[in-house]
Amino acid sequence: MNPASHRLPGAAVIREVGLRDGLQSIATILPTEHKREWIRAAHAAGQREIEVGSFVPARLLPQLADTAELVAFAKTLPGLFVSVLVPNLRGAESALAAQADLMIVPLSASHAHSLANLRKTPDDVVAEVAKIRAARDAAGSKTLIEGGVGTAFGCTLQGDVDKREVLRLMQALLDAGADRVSLADTVGYADPAMVRELFEEALQIAGDRFWCGHFHDTRGLGLANVYAALEVGVARFDACLAGIGGCPHAPGASGNVSTEDLAYMLGSMGIATGIDIAQLLALRARVAEWLKGETLHGALWQAGLPKTFPVSSSAALTA
Repeated sequence: MNPASHRLPGAAVIREVGLRDGLQSIATILPTEHKREWIRAAHAAGQREIEVGSFVPARLLPQLADTAELVAFAKTLPGLFVSVLVPNLRGAESALAAQADLMIVPLSASHAHSLANLRKTPDDVVAEVAKIRAARDAAGSKTLIEGGVGTAFGCTLQGDVDKREVLRLMQALLDAGADRVSLADTVGYADPAMVRELFEEALQIAGDRFWCGHFHDTRGLGLANVYAALEVGVARFDACLAGIGGCPHAPGASGNVSTEDLAYMLGSMGIATGIDIAQLLALRARVAEWLKGETLHGALWQAGLPKTFPVSSSAALTA
């Protein structure tokens, strides 16, 4: 028996980010009705946290121009926690108007990546979070603010990213008023030992305000990195259906951890997710039809569930 197995959480949450992180990284512009079908089917399969889009100018990301409409639709589904990404105060004001449950403000611990991706330094983003918190509180809104620290394990532009800088920025986000913080391996540089070390220290700083791990499978270590995070007590992870997504500053990045593969791994280990994997695979097949010509990833859809898979564990949270 794995000596760490007794420490693994009994349940975990998979936040679906394919509708934002996935679709923003591909050329296809998915019709709004298809996105509604995706959200409806993901909810029916048991997913209860979905990032439905991003409040950015439509001229920059036409793939996400219908985010407000999708928030309104998603909030009609019972028990669904609806999140959006916002790059600045203007985007946050749109998220507040739409009454999203949570808004994620991305910050890159790599100064080079931050300037290339956001045209701001990391500390500029921290200052923006303080403005967003003030606006949220002034509006009397219940929308939560999550500060997402990206390039936490390295950067294709800068190379090394100092762990101390990652932790400093995470603390700065909390001090500026973020309700939650998360860490992302934006470019797929992490390995399990790196994840275990950084996440342990992050939890010491943030405690239960540490919200999520976001891993890319660029070098085939996405699920291994999830396992390392599980070992230190993290139990919420971002994932994209069919493993779509990536980073414009990570050439060759193969996308995010696949939702269906992650749900399978967790269920196989007896960690409840509330997800019906058969329904999830059926949704993946529909999304694959909609995204013909795009590169998709994942292994479970090819091999299927093994006969030994404990079906009851995958849907335990829905009972």
